[in-house]
Amino acid sequence: MYFLEDYQYNLPKQLIAQVPAQKRDQSRMLVLNRFEGSITHKKVTALEDYLTAGDVVVLNDTQVVPARLLGRKESGGRVELLVLNPATDRDPYRCLIKSSKPIKKDAILTFVNGLRAKVCQEVVDGQTRVKFLDDRPLLEILQRWGSVPLPPYIKRNGGPAQVDDACSYQTVYAAKPGAVAAPTAGLHFTGDFLARLKEKGVIISTLTLHVGYGTFQPVRVADIRQHKLQEEFFEIPPETATVVNHAKEEGKRVMAVGTTTVRALEFAASAGRVNAGSGWCDLLIYPGYRFQIIDRLLTNFHLPGSSLILLVSAWAGRDLLLRAYDEAVRMRYRFYSYGNAMFIE
Repeated sequence: MYFLEDYQYNLPKQLIAQVPAQKRDQSRMLVLNRFEGSITHKKVTALEDYLTAGDVVVLNDTQVVPARLLGRKESGGRVELLVLNPATDRDPYRCLIKSSKPIKKDAILTFVNGLRAKVCQEVVDGQTRVKFLDDRPLLEILQRWGSVPLPPYIKRNGGPAQVDDACSYQTVYAAKPGAVAAPTAGLHFTGDFLARLKEKGVIISTLTLHVGYGTFQPVRVADIRQHKLQEEFFEIPPETATVVNHAKEEGKRVMAVGTTTVRALEFAASAGRVNAGSGWCDLLIYPGYRFQIIDRLLTNFHLPGSSLILLVSAWAGRDLLLRAYDEAVRMRYRFYSYGNAMFIE
């Protein structure tokens, strides 16, 4: 099954979650047993029942940066920038740029409070490099004037003003700034829930993969094997590699929270072990891939035809996964970033 058309499903628009759950760990969770083919319906807190002492839960501790800037061209037309790799790129910075009319090289853009930037390259496929005409570090500029870059399917034009996306669209354990999108499976955890897992003897470990545009870049090729993921920076600490490898040796289970965690672990794996280190991950996982590290996966419900649904299909099996998605639609689950969870045994 290497054709993009095989990874589509029908989703009513009203099931695309626009606001987060009132209580993160009380979100609904579809439990899919990939060996039995069974589907049950739980709450996220039921994960406690599936984990035992010595099992490892691996989290992606990247922090979403307010990397979206709204401004004006010299003509007065509106422009929107998204800085793609705010923690790892060098000046001039690679950006997605949107405007009503094409923007030329050397154009000057003006943002809030007089912040200015220069377009340094021709715009190709909506991307260019931009130099900010300000002496402050990029992360300081973005923290001061940027906003959270919500996915386009979350609408905020006249939408629910009571939602504090700067807080809601961030995991409670986010520690290392650099992502332009949240590792959304982690949005279901609270500090209290993580504490209860630790009390049970479950080992909580972290790695970092700065979620970038590549994770959500549309797959535009008919043959999924031809899709190229843009690289994203990752780091796996030695202590995380040690914990994961020890668990594998002892026959304990490793649960990845989110597809970004899966890609980092599998990219850094060799001979069934995780190697500590850092670098740039461009691993595309699709059906036929042989997993080396993970034993369980907690994830959200993903866009049809996306690289994320390809990865989850590789883990659960395409037919079983799409059957689970059909069941989630029937049961009125909430989909995408602010949506409900799926736990795949």
